[in-house]
Amino acid sequence: MNAILNISFDFDFLPLLILIAIAWSIPMFLTLLRLGKIPVVIVEIIAGYFIGKYLLQSASVESMQILEFLALSGFLFLMFLSGLEIDVDQLLASLPRKKLTYSRFLKNPLLVGFSMFIIALVLSYFSAVFLSYVTAIQHIWYFALIMVTTSVGIVLPVLKSSGEINSRFGQMVIIAAAIADIFSIILFTLTAFVIEKGFKLELLWILVLLVVFYIFYHIGKWLKNVSVFNKITFQLSHAASQIKFRGTMMLILVFVVMAQYIGKEVILLGAFLGGLLLSIFLHKERSLLIIKLDSVGFGFFIPIFFIMVGVSFQPEALLELDNSLYVFLFLLLIILFAVKVIPSFLWIRLFGLKKAISGGFLMASRLSLIIAASTIGLELGVISPGINACFILMAVLTCLFSPVVYNYLTPKGVFASEKTIIVGGSSTGVILARRMQMHNKLVVIIENNKKRYDAIKAKGIQAIMGDGTDASVFENLKLAPTNYVVACLSNHKENISVCEMLRHEFNHEKIIAKTGNSAIDQVYKSLEVERVDVLGVVATAIESLIVRPTTYNALVNSFENFSIEEIVITNSEFDGHQIKEIPFPKDGTILMIKRGDSIYVPKGDIYLRRGDILNVFGTDAALSEIKNNMS
Repeated sequence: MNAILNISFDFDFLPLLILIAIAWSIPMFLTLLRLGKIPVVIVEIIAGYFIGKYLLQSASVESMQILEFLALSGFLFLMFLSGLEIDVDQLLASLPRKKLTYSRFLKNPLLVGFSMFIIALVLSYFSAVFLSYVTAIQHIWYFALIMVTTSVGIVLPVLKSSGEINSRFGQMVIIAAAIADIFSIILFTLTAFVIEKGFKLELLWILVLLVVFYIFYHIGKWLKNVSVFNKITFQLSHAASQIKFRGTMMLILVFVVMAQYIGKEVILLGAFLGGLLLSIFLHKERSLLIIKLDSVGFGFFIPIFFIMVGVSFQPEALLELDNSLYVFLFLLLIILFAVKVIPSFLWIRLFGLKKAISGGFLMASRLSLIIAASTIGLELGVISPGINACFILMAVLTCLFSPVVYNYLTPKGVFASEKTIIVGGSSTGVILARRMQMHNKLVVIIENNKKRYDAIKAKGIQAIMGDGTDASVFENLKLAPTNYVVACLSNHKENISVCEMLRHEFNHEKIIAKTGNSAIDQVYKSLEVERVDVLGVVATAIESLIVRPTTYNALVNSFENFSIEEIVITNSEFDGHQIKEIPFPKDGTILMIKRGDSIYVPKGDIYLRRGDILNVFGTDAALSEIKNNMS
């Protein structure tokens, strides 16, 4: 076999086993010790330092080179996933389409996010000048660019766990973080290129990379409309072929290799652009491909990168700062928070001082980009080993403190007013919770079985231990009139008890339960509970497959890209306007209009009224644009 494949079995797998064992054990121990809110990557960096000092000292040069290659692959994968996290459609939907006033400027997440980035950049530059009096800084502009970075990878999970991901405030923070990510990586790539090679015509090659990105974008749009390509892709997406995953890996390497020919300092931008391109064509919350990419990235490559960051960390490099070390670290930490918190004052008028500041603190979390920029600066010689070590420490500290301060200032979590409460962690309840999470909706499951409760929590779903018939459980959850409560217990009598308690104790109206027979249906009807006839739903689905198979399959199979949402018209500007007078986005359409007890089929000459409920079908970006305009 060796003669045929020319494979050597002499490689020492022990160092790789050590790293993978550490990567596996850290999340396990954090969960067992109930320290799940501490970012795993922070502990990976710390663990990496100790295993590098005590366990990898005897590793061969070849083994360390393999680990460094895997770490670089993890670095590129991290940049790719950073680009993938950015919702390009949402950014485009935020482009101003009306005459700009100060009030509209403050409400536009794209303009406010860009303004915050510029303010942060100016503050970072003058702060770098100030810090240069404390210790020697070789390149003030590059130092400032490192300080202006943020971490979408920290911002998103924190907003999701607090129930703010789908709120206006959450969307403002996400877009501001995305803008900071995009412009940070572009600016420090351009700066690194100029530092390495100067202002030469070769700089235009970076623009060529952006042109290739634009070309690939149009190729992707064309391929999405080629039925043969879509058919083959669907057929080969599963089992051994995994064609979508293979195509994604090829996409990453296409941009990485092109960037590599331009210069090593451009490679990270190439990986980032690959992720940004894929982000345009995928609905990230609902795509199985994203699950696979996350599994490969966060399950293998990315932990190796962060552990190797710890392995290469040299605390003795901090000694180069001599007596100014502690003063410099203290000032740097304060400044890293200040350059994000001060620009967040732009949000005060919309959300109040406390919430605006909390958003600023969350934006101050830094992880992959600050390490990326500092590492590139170290290789270019514009960042000293001591300053690089300081920035790694700052990445650890900001990722620890920022979420804590944010959660302290905005303590919501499962107590958020906008949530769906599911009573009973049955398979139906868990599936419903997952599907609601796909719509970025906060869901809480009430479960009184400890084993089932632990299993639900392990799946990443919010849950509390309690009896669904106990009114105090709902009082602790701060049940709001707008919250839907779904009775999903396996016993119909228990479901009825839950519904009776909610109606009598709280006079709650938004209750949903599934029926099993006409007698139970009558009980729910008397309680004014919304009923779901399970047998009827199954029969309707089968009927649709027989009578209207094309429509049914189109709706089911396009779940990744399209959804239906109810949008209430609250903007008085649209009151009395005909549908044909309103410019709707091309990827969205009105299916139905509900006005009071009347339902209308949308036609161009129908007049809209304030308070009308529109059933709109379209992409998330289109729905977001329509919702922003109508409300």
